[in-house]
Amino acid sequence: MYDVMEEESYEFRDVDLPDGTRFCPQVEYNSKPDSLFFDDGVRSIDFILVYEDEEKVSERKETIVRRKARREYFEASLMKMGLELEATSSVLNDNLIFVKVHVPWEVQCIYAEVLHIKVPIEVNTTPPRPSVWNCFHCVTKYFKPDEDLIKKETDYFTAPFQKNRRDCFYIGDKNHFFTPSMKSRMAYYILCRAPYELNERVKKFGITKLLSGGVYKAAYPLHDCRFNVKSREESCPNERFLLFKEWAHPKNFYKIQPLDLIRRYYGEKIGIYFAWLGFYTFMLALAAVVGLSCFIYGYRTQETNTWSKEVCDPEIGGKIVMCPQCDLCHYWMLNSTCDTSKTLTIFDNFGSLVFAVFMSIWVTVFLEFWKRYQAELEYEWDTVEFLEQGEPPRPEYEAKCIYDRINPVTGVKEMVPYTACGRCFRLSIGIGTVLFWIMLILVSIVAIIVYRLAVFLSLSIKLKDAGDLKNLEPIKEYVTPQMATSVTAGIISFVVIMVLNTLYERVAIWITDYELPRTRTDYENSLTLKMFLFQFVNYYSSCFYIAFVKGKIVGYPGKSVYLLGKYRNEECDPGGCLIELTTQLAIIMGGKAIWNNIQEVLLPWVKNLISRYFNRSTSEKGELPRWEQDFHLQPNLKLGLFYEYLEMVIQFGFVTLFVASFPLAPVLALINNLCEIRIDAWKITTQFRRIVPEKAQDIGAWQPILQGIAILAVATNAMIIAFTSDMIPRLVYYWSFSLHEGYSDHTMKGFINSSLSYFNTSDFSGTALNPPIERLRNVTICRYRDFRFPPGHPREYEYNMHYWHVIAAKMAFIIVVEHIVYLTKFILNYVIPDVPYTIKERIKREKYLTQVILHETNLKLVTKRLRPVIDGFSGHVEAKKDNEIEMSQY
Repeated sequence: MYDVMEEESYEFRDVDLPDGTRFCPQVEYNSKPDSLFFDDGVRSIDFILVYEDEEKVSERKETIVRRKARREYFEASLMKMGLELEATSSVLNDNLIFVKVHVPWEVQCIYAEVLHIKVPIEVNTTPPRPSVWNCFHCVTKYFKPDEDLIKKETDYFTAPFQKNRRDCFYIGDKNHFFTPSMKSRMAYYILCRAPYELNERVKKFGITKLLSGGVYKAAYPLHDCRFNVKSREESCPNERFLLFKEWAHPKNFYKIQPLDLIRRYYGEKIGIYFAWLGFYTFMLALAAVVGLSCFIYGYRTQETNTWSKEVCDPEIGGKIVMCPQCDLCHYWMLNSTCDTSKTLTIFDNFGSLVFAVFMSIWVTVFLEFWKRYQAELEYEWDTVEFLEQGEPPRPEYEAKCIYDRINPVTGVKEMVPYTACGRCFRLSIGIGTVLFWIMLILVSIVAIIVYRLAVFLSLSIKLKDAGDLKNLEPIKEYVTPQMATSVTAGIISFVVIMVLNTLYERVAIWITDYELPRTRTDYENSLTLKMFLFQFVNYYSSCFYIAFVKGKIVGYPGKSVYLLGKYRNEECDPGGCLIELTTQLAIIMGGKAIWNNIQEVLLPWVKNLISRYFNRSTSEKGELPRWEQDFHLQPNLKLGLFYEYLEMVIQFGFVTLFVASFPLAPVLALINNLCEIRIDAWKITTQFRRIVPEKAQDIGAWQPILQGIAILAVATNAMIIAFTSDMIPRLVYYWSFSLHEGYSDHTMKGFINSSLSYFNTSDFSGTALNPPIERLRNVTICRYRDFRFPPGHPREYEYNMHYWHVIAAKMAFIIVVEHIVYLTKFILNYVIPDVPYTIKERIKREKYLTQVILHETNLKLVTKRLRPVIDGFSGHVEAKKDNEIEMSQY
């Protein structure tokens, strides 16, 4: 994520260690593999640092001296900041040293206040509102994790921790007041800000730079036990074991996720991701049922479909000669596309229209109910005021601060890394780079289009005779120039997508680093927007081309449109472009799922398997300690969770943007997500080191991206039905032109003949750019898909009235459907509040009770502190009265 420091060109300077030289004490391994404590068994291990002993590595002396000095300075800085360190040599490799980091109680109190960590002040005795799901407890209990293993957490009133008011909080045992994930957050916060070198030019600090520079090999918090075996330590909560048994194991695919335990162990950021993924999968179930119903309806009606029967009928489709689709192609019979026409009716039917409208409503309901569910999680996980409390700046931002400015909120002078002009310049560089890469994608799309045209022309010649397909006997009836071109172009498009993704990832990270966002949230939102804009064009461009460009500007047989003056514009498959769009979606969705599973599951598993094999073969000293076991797991990627979101949001786009052409998309997405939840859970629980817990209030910039996709989905699906499918021409024919064809009632009979125009083959002469080929001489009239006047008409080959009726119907359909759906979305958005009324009430009540509790606690503290003064004053008054009485007696 960050540039590797150029160690070779750096001129090292000696620096003074803070408050004199302090070295980390080193102890021997105590043969307790499950221990999560220092050698004394009292101080907990809150973080682990790993480095190679400089005296035992063979590198240049200058590099060794430089790294050792930086490490010693860094560790001395950590101890000066209050952390306690203890080093232990590796059991397997004598070169490795593990530094255990402990955050003492006083330091915990300081940084809990800095990080605005909310902690308990009193047990919440308010009874929760009954849920409607309680009525179905006899059924839902089988879908919940074992409540005997995963206990329900005690509900507390909470408030941000304040060191000077620590007596107000429900502390109890100091060692367990802050959870291990909280202490890991504090330790990492300090590690990211501890200096490792200070000279006249610049202050250098942070564990991230030391990791990239090779000073340390790893830095991570500890798992509390092995994932498949309970710890032998009685004090260990075994949360990792519980997560694997009740969540990450594949057998639990049908169970509800233990979100509270996930959040407690991994932090709110991981918890909110799995909460969103689980909710999205749950909502997909309804969409999958409706989509599967539409697919079954299309499948069962393909044999009885009127226009499909006309295509396959030897007396109709068998006597219609179609015009060549390229300059070197031959005439072909319409009934040769019988199988394609039947397949098309599965996806292009009235059920698809209903399903497209349903999905436009579904996506709104999903987003609105997700916002409600998210509000509940914010309340339960104490993140309601997370952003309002002020997120601390990133250390990379703080290191570059050299300019003064007045904070517009606080009015206090602060340091910033750039002026207003400098910020504009950085943003301009970022925007320009993103636009350049988007243009690069568009160029690759044009290249693929040229490939499609050239390959189609070549295959049309090579596959013209049945003898050329004798080696493809089982599938030769499906191998057409159009299908072969679509499949190969889809595969090439997928490869190009993956290559450009890899390259652009590095560019996007570099741009975002250069922009220097202030907080971690700002950084992630900026990177998310850049990556998604690129991925949107990269993944969806080929689908948009097939849906809205291909076959739309082709002219007619006697006057074709040519690209680059050489290649005749590509026409749709004889069955239409909708079946090609379905093929493209299936290839990209399927290929992407397979590729992601290889990257996410197979590679880490193979790497860990190899690591365990070598460690098992070389270890003769018994079981490894907990910190060394975790070291041999895979390191977490900085953008790991970002890619999980991106994968799901791209899938969300396929499910919503093009669902009119592929009603099975929600079904495939549901199956993929049921596996994805457990794969992600298994991966982070068993194959990777423990993630540094992070706070998060919501899913960040992904929320507006999902809303944008939802709005765009209405337009794309309406346009797919209008311009890509034959739905509107069929409806126009059924309700209007079928009566003009001589039928006494509305019918679909004769639609195929009505949708094909006539062309005189004698008009071919001299019109083709490529040399003409020998065609059948007895064919005088051929047909093509369009609505134009026939040859011999005063306006021959111009658009006829049928064409303008269809165009008007298409535009009317788009306008009506969009307005109806957008109005429905607006009403749903207004009717369904983002935050449930009960949650609003509970938040207000908790704030009120928290203020009352803190006020009463402060009164007790004040009373307690003033008691000696009051008692002394009372004694003084009584003594004065006694003196007055004695004086009066005299």
